Amino acid sequence: MELRDIEIFLTLAEELHFGRTAERLHVTPSRVSHAIKKQERRIGAPLFERTSRTVRLTPAGEQLSLALRPAYRQLIDGIEEVSVSVRGSGGTLTLGTMGPQSWMIREITEHFQTRHPAVRLVHSELSTVDPLTPLRSGEIDVAHVWLPVREPDITVGPITHTSPIVLFMAATHPYADRESVCLEDYGELTFLAHRSPIPASMEEVFQPFRTPSGRPIARGPEVAEWDDILKVVSAGQAVAATAAEAARFYPWPNLVYLPVRDAAPCRWAFAWRTDDHNPLIRALAEAATEE
Repeated sequence: MELRDIEIFLTLAEELHFGRTAERLHVTPSRVSHAIKKQERRIGAPLFERTSRTVRLTPAGEQLSLALRPAYRQLIDGIEEVSVSVRGSGGTLTLGTMGPQSWMIREITEHFQTRHPAVRLVHSELSTVDPLTPLRSGEIDVAHVWLPVREPDITVGPITHTSPIVLFMAATHPYADRESVCLEDYGELTFLAHRSPIPASMEEVFQPFRTPSGRPIARGPEVAEWDDILKVVSAGQAVAATAAEAARFYPWPNLVYLPVRDAAPCRWAFAWRTDDHNPLIRALAEAATEE
């Protein structure tokens, strides 16, 4: 159960009114309703009795409220204690992001800087071909990467946003005049190859190794940097897939970006070394969950 959903449940348990709960938490009533329904599915029983005029806790709701409230208060007090400590101190936090993704999370980083004005937030460009090496080497403190990251030495924080996936290619490519493509089309295309230790689970988000029906997907020229990808693709030597924001930030005249209509959206999150206990890292992750 997410912290925000717990907060919504406990607030509704106090207010017994969806509208007042939404107003108090600065969310929509539908967000409150969605959170409660999700919790009821997980618990396996109704938590509130709802009529056109009243809302009241069920016995299961009463039990859950009594169980969660002290634990929630302790958790919030602990977060605030660390937050106050961090806000009162300086320090430097180096954040690695990829191209337009720094713009996509600007509200989070601005919120972090507002809460921690004494902290110097340093931005560093991450390679889409090798996003984890700078994190492991200590060159950066936090990486903003796409999921999944299933590495035992790396901790993944909350999801910041999602991005549709697009396929881009040279304007002269036979597929360039299409309105969209599907994952099965990948079997007829040649993708770039990554000259890097990127985990296969991450590579497959944008460039699967097989189509949904099992056909192998060809790999072509090797690349080591994002600029290499743009150049090789624009030359017509291969195609590549990326987050949809790239179409806005890299509108090369000889590149075409096509939606991949059946690709699941790409999820983005902060990640850091598990053995790094810098409180600034947790403070940045916390900023991603605050509305």
